[in-house]
Amino acid sequence: MELSAIRHIADKRCCLSVGNNGFLFRIQTKKSDVSEIVLHTLDKYMKPEVKDTKQAHMMKKIATDRLCDYYETTVYFDYSIRCIRYYFEITGNDGEKVFIGSEYFSGNEITDIDRMYNCTCKLREEERIDVPDWAAGKVVYQIFPARYATTKHVPENVWYKAPIGDKTDLKGDLRGIINTLDHLKELGIDVLYLTPIFKSPSTHKYNTVDYYEISPDLGTKADLKELVEKCHEMGMKVILDGVFNHTATDFFAFQDVMKNGSSSRYYDWYYIEKYPINMGSGTEIPGYLTFSYYGGMPKLNLSNDETAEYFTNVGKYWIEECDIDGWRLDVGDEISHSFMKKFRKAIHSVKKDALIVGEDWQHGRDYLDGDEWDSIMNYSFWRLVKDYVMDSSITASEAVEDIGHIRGIFPPQIFNVLWNLIDTHDTPRFLAMCGNDRKKQRFAAAMSLLLPGMPFIYYGDEYGIGGENDPDNRRGMLWDSKYQDEDTYSLYRRLIAIRKEYKDIAQGTITEYRTDDENNIIIYCCGEGDGKVTVILHGKGDRVTLEEFAGRSNLLSDKKFDGIMEEFSVAVIK
Repeated sequence: MELSAIRHIADKRCCLSVGNNGFLFRIQTKKSDVSEIVLHTLDKYMKPEVKDTKQAHMMKKIATDRLCDYYETTVYFDYSIRCIRYYFEITGNDGEKVFIGSEYFSGNEITDIDRMYNCTCKLREEERIDVPDWAAGKVVYQIFPARYATTKHVPENVWYKAPIGDKTDLKGDLRGIINTLDHLKELGIDVLYLTPIFKSPSTHKYNTVDYYEISPDLGTKADLKELVEKCHEMGMKVILDGVFNHTATDFFAFQDVMKNGSSSRYYDWYYIEKYPINMGSGTEIPGYLTFSYYGGMPKLNLSNDETAEYFTNVGKYWIEECDIDGWRLDVGDEISHSFMKKFRKAIHSVKKDALIVGEDWQHGRDYLDGDEWDSIMNYSFWRLVKDYVMDSSITASEAVEDIGHIRGIFPPQIFNVLWNLIDTHDTPRFLAMCGNDRKKQRFAAAMSLLLPGMPFIYYGDEYGIGGENDPDNRRGMLWDSKYQDEDTYSLYRRLIAIRKEYKDIAQGTITEYRTDDENNIIIYCCGEGDGKVTVILHGKGDRVTLEEFAGRSNLLSDKKFDGIMEEFSVAVIK
């Protein structure tokens, strides 16, 4: 048994409160190295002669990745316990047995309470990771407002221009979104996420000039308020994009700095390195910190109290004024933890169940301890789908292991709200990445929609919209039926309907995984009893026949399943 691969840290990531006197314990081992793990717990302060509190709990392997196995168990105590002491009993596949507590391994049962791990219960309860109850498993739809729908006249050859440039004005607006909400309701969308809508000279609006004004080309505050109200009536939530890492150079504070230099009251709102201010050009780096090296987006100093207060107030304002349901934070991984903690407290002071999602192209785990973000845009999922579907560079087993890694490193409540995307406004369309192979795009969509988490749909994907890298990935939405792929739309709609009907798919209740690397097949079961469904994914490869499922209902078809799986095909068996 590889002892150096066993990992447990007695913090809120590995020993966490789940409420109602319940605590979730987690431990990690080398892959396929352990046959059994037993968690032993006892009450630190309760004397044995008063009450024998020692208990043993079998742990369950909940995920496997390419290197590690992940074990969990949840223990509920029948009283409000003050402090838990605990240790693990681990049996290896080689027959070796070890005990581990407080970082020490032993060949004998641990009896010294000071050599056990410690969990102070009230502190863990105060640190509990609480994500909004409404969010788990819901379907997210991203809209780029300037290119989605308009109330103005735009010639067909302009609206459907491809490729499209950054400066092309399609006159999209909030009123256009309001007028097309029936499409989202029919599709089955739960959460509407809008890229920035505040005053800005660009189409993308990531260079904000005024955070308290809707960009006039998109509409008004009244339009936003009406959009949110109508979404709520339809059972949908609305998330706005918060660009708090940087501003436009025309933002009032930066303009004051340019005018008054170090005597400006806003000088410490930014990271000014040289004065007079040089905005940079070509290969010359600006004289202040920016997003990337783009001089038009000066980076904010959110560790400055005054700056932090201004932007936490922005976050509260739009909830109070228009009842939005949360924020997606642009370039979130470049913003200080101190600001994020303030921001969360401020947002939750006006709406306790507001959802906060950070943009982080990695795992963002240090932001996901319960006091900053609720979720991330899950680019790890995007990478594994690309690897498995786009270029088939990983096997079915490796794809499942990569999913297992995501499940293993995140607490279950966060795992169930990860935004599982296959493309966004920052990536090429998945269809374009796959050389316009519609089978691959539909297959990737099915992976997102048939796995736990919050599936993420970038506008138009449901109709087979194309587009290479930014800005071409931001084409006009396909509203004319002659441009729409109805087969793709029907599949999206059916997958979402299945997800809503069979809730174990969305809630992460996967009871079994099987893979066949020779035929590139992934099979997993969700739920139990009458609600159990089996999902079958066949990636790249020749046609295969799965006799064991033949004759059963395929929820994606009106016909009985014949057992035949073509390349890049999906079945949901009941």
